[in-house]
Amino acid sequence: MLILGVRIQRPLLVPSKCRLRTRCNFSRLSYPYQAPQYVDEDCADFLPWLRQKAGVEISSVLSIGKSIYGRSLFACKPIQAGDCILKVPYSVQLAPDNLLPSISSLLGEEVTDVAKLALVILVHQKLGQASEWAPYISCLPTIAEMHSTIFWSDEELKMIRISSLYQETLKHKVQIEKDFSSIKHVLDRFPEFFEDVTLHNFKHAYNLVESRAWISTRGVSMIPFADFFNHDGFSETDVLSAEFEQVSEVIADENYAPGDQVLIRYGKFSNARLLLDFGFILPCNKYDKVQVEVSVPHRDHLRAMKLDLLDKHTTPPLKGVNDFSSLGNGFLVMEVKSSSGKGRGIPQSLRALARVVCCTSSQELQDLATEATQNDGGLARIPLKNRAREVQAHQFLRLRFDHIIDNYNAALESLTHHSSLLGKHARRMQVARGLLIGELRVLESASAWLKNYCETLIVKDNNQKT
Repeated sequence: MLILGVRIQRPLLVPSKCRLRTRCNFSRLSYPYQAPQYVDEDCADFLPWLRQKAGVEISSVLSIGKSIYGRSLFACKPIQAGDCILKVPYSVQLAPDNLLPSISSLLGEEVTDVAKLALVILVHQKLGQASEWAPYISCLPTIAEMHSTIFWSDEELKMIRISSLYQETLKHKVQIEKDFSSIKHVLDRFPEFFEDVTLHNFKHAYNLVESRAWISTRGVSMIPFADFFNHDGFSETDVLSAEFEQVSEVIADENYAPGDQVLIRYGKFSNARLLLDFGFILPCNKYDKVQVEVSVPHRDHLRAMKLDLLDKHTTPPLKGVNDFSSLGNGFLVMEVKSSSGKGRGIPQSLRALARVVCCTSSQELQDLATEATQNDGGLARIPLKNRAREVQAHQFLRLRFDHIIDNYNAALESLTHHSSLLGKHARRMQVARGLLIGELRVLESASAWLKNYCETLIVKDNNQKT
């Protein structure tokens, strides 16, 4: 039985690790093409070591190479769609149970599996060449090669302050600090392994796990060799867990010729998620999302009644496995593909909130409550019978979107004057710009749809009057 191996909400290396297939039709301006070098001398001993350690063939069709994008996996023989191109036994995967029992026994229940696996990495980093995992550990990226926003300076983070990624980054840094505090007593107890380990070192190991580990039937696991795959949002290839065989494996979703880079999909991630977890973005990412906050104005004399109505009929916030959660007054908006379509991409719950906000009498609110009760409990899911009020609700939303759009344009304009972040920080400034441009595209598509929707209703209303 095969079980889909789900990424632990994060995996890859650096922004330069973003790989694009020709069929994606993505612009390569940010990622100029360069013929790959099919031999990565830094990892020359890695695959023979892994094969010997596993006692079985790991892959006969893939080789580790380098391109301008960084370390990659390339086809060294023809590959057909449906071929099994890699098998890594559980026995040669790193998981929390690889932690020394003497260390593991001192960890409290509050210590996460990510933190435990980070400790495993720290132990083997300290052992160096004496570690049985040295060929693998030495191939992991250094902290200088990692560009998750948790490594960005305060000055760099200001570039993305307008994005929800800014707050998500701050929250995640706090969580890592909390995890570090929960294992600090263990670090002090075993100076032979952790004497020089600081929060900075721990953060590096922590992000190695987050950006590379998978959840399989064994739990949170680092899968050597499989974690050298790079990401393509259009790929259908994933890492699978074969429980009976106790292996993780990859099945090709298309044909590859020798020399082609072989790609998989980490998940349907927005650029904000990719940047937080893996430190890179994709141009024209179709999974981009923007968290938009909308609430009932404090000056509204019906505010208490409206909040009570929304509280009774709203659905719980959804936590998607692939992106940030919609919490509180935040709504995740995706790109609206057509301004003349049905507005798919703008949450129905957001449009419902706008309809409630624009009610001007308690009777209108009671009518919405009655309508919700008579149906499935959903509030204001269908257009308001009062067409003028329906237009007003969506104009209210459009004004909110246009205000945010103005702020994004101002943020992008300020980046052109961010001379303090040139030089070694130029890459992060370029990535910040790409993130904001992608989110701006989403916002503009929603605004365009709202404008068209309102104009259409106004025309219909005028036609009926004449």
